[in-house]
Amino acid sequence: MGDDELAVVDQELKVRGMEGLRVIDASIMPKLISGNTMATSTMIGEKGAHHVLRGLTPPDPSDGPT
Repeated sequence: MGDDELAVVDQELKVRGMEGLRVIDASIMPKLISGNTMATSTMIGEKGAHHVLRGLTPPDPSDGPT
């Protein structure tokens, strides 16, 4: 995930070069973390769900829980 040309998905988890396809799992992490990936995968899932359901940019943390 990222802005560079080597990233497979963009900031909205859309696969570059494909229309209507998103990848919403731990495979988008450029490097695996050394600890448990559950929390990271959960956050990726929440971000992906936000994009799919609302079609918006990520929520502003100052807005509080949705």
